[in-house]
Amino acid sequence: MGEGTGDPGGGPPGGLGARLRDANAGPPVVDSEVMTTETDAPEVTTPEASAPAVAAPPTIGEGDRVEVLDHGFVRLDASMADDLSVANAARVSFARRKEELDDADRGLIRFLMRDRHGTPFEHNSFRFHIRCPIFVAREWMRHRIGSFNEFSLRYARATDDFYVPDAADVRSQVGKPGAYSFEPVDDDLASETQVELRKVYDVAYETYTALVEKGVARELARSVLPVGAYTEFYWTVNARSLMNFVSLRAAETAQREIRRYALAVEAFLAREMPVTYAAFIANDRTGP
Repeated sequence: MGEGTGDPGGGPPGGLGARLRDANAGPPVVDSEVMTTETDAPEVTTPEASAPAVAAPPTIGEGDRVEVLDHGFVRLDASMADDLSVANAARVSFARRKEELDDADRGLIRFLMRDRHGTPFEHNSFRFHIRCPIFVAREWMRHRIGSFNEFSLRYARATDDFYVPDAADVRSQVGKPGAYSFEPVDDDLASETQVELRKVYDVAYETYTALVEKGVARELARSVLPVGAYTEFYWTVNARSLMNFVSLRAAETAQREIRRYALAVEAFLAREMPVTYAAFIANDRTGP
């Protein structure tokens, strides 16, 4: 299975090879932990009882787009992703494939997720168009298993869109690094923060514009722009890497702004690969 076992049918009884053989040998075996039968349907899953408390993914809007923060969005540009691809990628070890997803496949996907057989989840693709503040993009691009192409401030002129948090998102940091929490601030401080950010952004953009108009190269003039400026990029990623991103960046320990984006991409995973997504949630939001 590409997981360091040359023979997916080897290993102890009940291993991956046995699951694949059982799933391809007519009626599924009755094993509520692995295979699906008439009484073992994935719809019974209750992720709320097993998964950490995480906000629900947002609703996908017109144009396959989710609005995020004040000037950002996540848009699904294209995808080649479905649950059947996961089951067929696993079954290729036995030179078998199916045309339609059935209960045995659903059980197999849950088994692959639970026992962390990850490579079958890589044979698919999501291509996203993202617009976010630069500081969010820099955190995002630490996730290296994916392809990125970003808007270039060397070749194109910067926009005047900058991130100003809602008053409810202005927060204080309490505690030591690595062991701190965030607390809301009072209304006056929240308003002051918004005003001060806008002042800095206005001065930065005016300086940038003046330098460019005087003939300074854009690649140098961009140096005055703060990390609250918006950028955009394309991101292509498979489901396995997408689940890794969501598990880390939608967690309560992640920065609030990138969490909003992680929840947005999660909404597309849930729509395009619902069985895989249900297995991910049932596995405490831990990918394979």
